[in-house]
Parts: sequence; structure tokens; C-alpha cells
Amino acid sequence: MTYLQLCYISTMRAPVGPAECEDILAVSRRNNGRDGITGLLVVGTTRFLQLLEGPPSAVRAAYARIKADPRHYAAVVVSERQVEERDCPDWAMGYVPGGADKRAELQALVERLAAPIANKNVRAQFTGFAALQAA
Repeated sequence: MTYLQLCYISTMRAPVGPAECEDILAVSRRNNGRDGITGLLVVGTTRFLQLLEGPPSAVRAAYARIKADPRHYAAVVVSERQVEERDCPDWAMGYVPGGADKRAELQALVERLAAPIANKNVRAQFTGFAALQAA
């Protein structure tokens, strides 16, 4: 089976706290489990970075829902490609609440979550994003 792998970045309209992040992840897991989508979501200080992978029509529908979500704007596709295997067969989310003293913690978490991603370019998108959030 061929999967669509889509990675996007978007900007938050307002800061997202731990409870809201947990809600986002719970809804994502429910919807994406239903639709056969897996991936990785990282919440930075002002941006979301997400990898979606699954059946092409389901990934495109999920991305359309995400773009319509009022919690963020300026969603931009960073990469899109067909793959034979998923890089993230299970859902994961990286988020560390707090200020500047927690940024290195987010970077370490994202590096751990992204380590299994086989495609070095996709992995670099996540580790680079985390490094920018830690700066």
C-alpha cells in the first residue's frame, strides 16, 4: 500500500496550554485512528509542526480540517510525498510547557520522538524546528 506523507507548519493564534494540548492530541488520536492516519505533532512556542501519514484521501481531508481550525493560521505544507512505509506508525506529540528554561527539554523530547523517522529530511524538519524553538 502507498501512503501520503504530509508535513505542515502553522502559527498559533494564541498560546496553547497543557490542557488544550492534551485535548488536541485526544481528538487527533480519535479522528486519525478512525481514518488510518498516524504521525507526529510538535507544539512549539508559537507554532505547530505536524507530520500526517496514511491513505491519501484521508490525509488530505485531515489537513483540510486542520487548516479550518481557528486555533492557528498560515498553515504551509513543508513536504508532501508518497511512501511505502510509515515513518511514524504510532501517534506521538511533543510539548513541554513553560518558558525559556524548558526549551532544551522540548528539543531533547523532539529529538527522541523523531529518532525513528527513517527519512533524514523529515527527521531534520522536526529536529530543526525543535532547535529553533530552543533558541
